[in-house]
Formats: sequence, C-alpha cells, structure tokens
Amino acid sequence: MNLGPLPTAWPPADADHVLVSGAAMAAIEQELFASGLPVEALMEKAALALSRRLAERPGRDRQDGLLVLVGPGHNGGDGLVVAREWHLAGGRVRIWCPFERRRPLTEAHLRHARWLGIPLLEAPPDPEDPALWVDALFGIGQHRPAGPLIEALLEERQRRRPGALVAIDVPTGLDADDGVLLGGVAATAATTYTIGLIKRGLVQDAALRWVGRLERIDLGLPAALLVQPGGEPLLGLGPADPSSAPWPVPDPAAGKYARGRLLVVAGSRRFRGAAHLALAGATASGCGSLRAALPQEITPHLWQIHPHVVLEPGLGATPAGGLALADLGEGWLDRLDAVLLGPGLGGIDPAGGPPAAAIDAQERQRWQDLADFEGLLVLDADGLNRLAALGSDWLRTRRGPTWITPHAEEFRRLFPDLAPLPRP
Repeated sequence: MNLGPLPTAWPPADADHVLVSGAAMAAIEQELFASGLPVEALMEKAALALSRRLAERPGRDRQDGLLVLVGPGHNGGDGLVVAREWHLAGGRVRIWCPFERRRPLTEAHLRHARWLGIPLLEAPPDPEDPALWVDALFGIGQHRPAGPLIEALLEERQRRRPGALVAIDVPTGLDADDGVLLGGVAATAATTYTIGLIKRGLVQDAALRWVGRLERIDLGLPAALLVQPGGEPLLGLGPADPSSAPWPVPDPAAGKYARGRLLVVAGSRRFRGAAHLALAGATASGCGSLRAALPQEITPHLWQIHPHVVLEPGLGATPAGGLALADLGEGWLDRLDAVLLGPGLGGIDPAGGPPAAAIDAQERQRWQDLADFEGLLVLDADGLNRLAALGSDWLRTRRGPTWITPHAEEFRRLFPDLAPLPRP
C-alpha cells in the first residue's frame, strides 16, 4: 500500500503543543529579560492579549462586569492590567487583593488602578457576586496551599456560582507541574488562559476538573526558545486537534486493498460488545479492507451487524474467559497494513491478573509474530495488560510503528518504574 509521504512527527513541536514545567517557563522569561525585553513589556503583551480574549467571551460579562482577584506576584499584575483595560473600555470592574505585600511592578499597577478609580474591596467578596471572577492570585509561582480563607472562598464560589470564574495561567491551588492540589481545593475555572506555553500540569487527569477549557495566550516566543540544546521539544508534546493529524491520502484510483488492510482482534465471552464497538470505530476510519478475529460465540451472527467485515476463524477462551490469542492461525498477519489488538480481550489467569506464567507458549509465539510485524500496531485495554505480563521490553523488539493507549492504571502495570514520575 502506498499512501504517500507522511510527516515525521505529529503534533508539531510548536508553541501550541509544547508542554513546559513552571521552572522551564520561568527560565524562558528570564532569557527574554536578559536579552533586553523589559518585564513590563512582557506583562503588557500577555495581559492585553488576555483582555482581548475576555472581551470576546459570550454572555453577560459586559453587564455584570469583572471581579479580579489579585495576588502578590506578576500573576496579580496581569490581572490588574486586565482590570485597567476593562475599565478603560467602559466595563464595570472591581479588585480584591488579600495580600499586604506585593512585587514592585504589581504594586505600581495597583496604584494606577486606584488612581483610575477602580474600586478595591476591603472585605472578601460575596461568593454569589454576579460578576465574572478572574483568578489572578498565584499562577505558576504557587508552591504552597492558598490558605483557609482563599480556599473556602473558591469552594463556596463554585458551589453557588458554578462556571463564573476564569483563571490566568494556572487555577489557584493547583500545581502547575503535576496537576495535583496543593491544599484541599483549587479554583474551579470555566476557562484557564495559560500564558505563553501550556504548563504540563494543566493536561493531567487530576487537573481537568479545575482547569475547564484550556486556552493558550500566545506571546510570539522565538522558535529557538521552544527546544533544548539538542533540538528536542522542551518537555514533550501537548494536546492536538485530531483534524490536523497526518491522515494518509491514497491514490484516487486505488482499489480497496490499497486503501488500508486492517485486522481487529477484540472481544471475549464476557466483553462481547467491545468487539462490536472496535469494529464500528475501525469502519469509521475509512480503511479499505477490514478483517476480524473474534470470540467464536459472536462470529455466527456478526454478518447481520457488520456485513462488510471478513471473519477469521472464531477464537476460543482462556481459563479466565478471555480471548485465546493462541488460537490465531499461522500466517494471521499476512497481507495486512495494521492491527488493532486489545479491546475487551479479558484476562488469562482465572485467579485474577495476567502473570507471565499464565501465557502459554502458543500465545507467546503470536506475540513474537506481532514483534516481527512491520505494519502499524495499536495496543489498547487488555492488549496492554497482557503485554504487561510479558514485560514492556517487548516493545523494544517491535519492528514496526506501535501506538499504545493506556489509562493511568494500565500505564502503571506496563511501566511500573515510570509510573511514579511526573508526566510531561
């Protein structure tokens, strides 16, 4: 099959996709300042872009106004610039700053905001306040809990007015690097406007309920700052729009066998629906030829649901009721471009778990076949759990491209040495 040249990497290592730690972002800023860019200029650039983004929000923000929660550092300074711009544009805005000491630049912006006549609240705001709250308390510089007063206020705000808070850079109370809570609660943001580059903690599972919609505020950073000295991205690649993926483009005159030949190995006695769902997804991919190796219990009637699928002989069950990969015949990978293996395969050992001793010699041979297969292999769900029983070193023996789709627990079983480390 010839589907034309494909990009070497996706997503691209640009500002929309590179993930950074808080320290890495701070180092980038310091390099900009060392080059001659004033701190004030970078703050203005970030906060003006954020002000424009807030002005574009739908809803009642213009009528109900903003309440900016101002912290002691430069995150608070960003919030004060937003308050200034909102006020100068004729919007209603107020400020609350629960800190007596502030960094000099933030103090200067607060002094100017007071000169403009922007109200400064003396007491903590009412959690039922109708204004949109802008969390500019800490950002990436927070490493300790926000304290009982602020945590209680943020928790009550979400309870009484859910969806009425946005965060600048990082929600207060959330670690920017690993996405975990620094205290008992974090600000629950409808949108987090992260500044410059995406902080890696914002895309972790533990952070999603606090981050809300994630939007990046572009600073126009030079490309040279997005890579390490060896040319690699700073810390990894972040979320990407699937529509931008490097989809293959077949020759318009190509027949079905030149448009992708895929085998799906899925399902078991207990998880029969997984086979149907996997086949539905494979069908939607647009592949030209779709084959399936499935539990023998569901193969007789599959034609009524998926009449386009070519069936391999039905597979038996392991002692635990899982799909017996040992029943796959010789040459099962012939004339294929891709294999999906794993959804709903079920276990091997009836006592629970897939210890290596429960994988017989015949199934081990099938895994060796997969190691030698030069096409694309997608390993999902119980396919990953069985691989964990063999050992992740198997991946080093793979001759073709391999995609794995582990959730947190599957990743822990597959890579026990890496699981405790912070994710990029």
